[in-house]
Amino acid sequence: MAGVIASSSRRVAALRLLRRRLFQAVPLMLGVVVINFILIHLAPGSFLELMTAENQVSDPATVELLRKAYGLADPIWLQLLKYIWALLHFDFGFSYRQNMPVIEAITINLPATLLLMISSIALALAVGVAAGVVASVKVRTFWDTLVSVAAMFFFAAPSFWLGIMMIVLFAVKLGWLPVGGMMTIGGAGGGVASVLDILAHLLLPTLALGLFYAAIYARVLRSSMLEVSQLDFVRTARAKGLSRNKVTLSHVLRNALLPVVTILGVQMGTVLAGSVVIESVFSWPGVGSLLFDSVSSRNYPVVLGIMVLGTLVVICANIAVDLVYMWLDPRIEIR
Repeated sequence: MAGVIASSSRRVAALRLLRRRLFQAVPLMLGVVVINFILIHLAPGSFLELMTAENQVSDPATVELLRKAYGLADPIWLQLLKYIWALLHFDFGFSYRQNMPVIEAITINLPATLLLMISSIALALAVGVAAGVVASVKVRTFWDTLVSVAAMFFFAAPSFWLGIMMIVLFAVKLGWLPVGGMMTIGGAGGGVASVLDILAHLLLPTLALGLFYAAIYARVLRSSMLEVSQLDFVRTARAKGLSRNKVTLSHVLRNALLPVVTILGVQMGTVLAGSVVIESVFSWPGVGSLLFDSVSSRNYPVVLGIMVLGTLVVICANIAVDLVYMWLDPRIEIR
């Protein structure tokens, strides 16, 4: 009976937290949109100037017509209000570069980026947690030193350099993996062959992006587990005769994961930002490549749309972190 009441209480607290975080997300989103909109319009040049130069449009009347068509003739404050109103109706603007709505251009590239992000985070958590556990259990041994040296190397090595070195070794020298792209041109025959082809293309960018975060998680988890292992409840569990593996996994690891979960929520935005560089190195057709092309071509509606998307990812990740916190340690009360 007590367990049912506790479970119901946690569910009510989680729903209350979710509702509060969603209300807090509204002014945060508004602030991000306003700041990004102002900063982009303070940058020199505009997509209209680049578009007219690329298409060799020099007629002043035509340029003025295009300016009015894209709403650039209005004052900045009016453009901002119109953009916020459009966002409320899920209208992210129009991309002249792709000749389609911004939301459609992002949607086309989003699955590839999500695939890269999910695989990188999964790799980082799996490798980082495993390495952190090994380093804390085998503290001051060869395995602890090996994990520390590897973590230091992958943390210090820039992701783009690591990606290039992997291409040179595994793609150019050994020929084991493809150089770049998401799949072989012309297809791999469909079905299981296509899935394996995508996985082969995904492996190197996942390693280049995920190993950096795995190094962080390994170091943080090692320190956290060493600290938790000295607490009273862990000594009590050992005194009860529980096995070393039971104590490590059920008592030490569960409580030591809290700092890792915190870092994971904060780094969701940086994973999206890091994918920009990795996608450029590996010619991965995701949102990062779209953002790089949009910044180069002054395609500001797409840049703003991707920034809004990144903000949503960070907000959702932090809400998820709060909920995981409550699951890992029911004693924590998040306000």
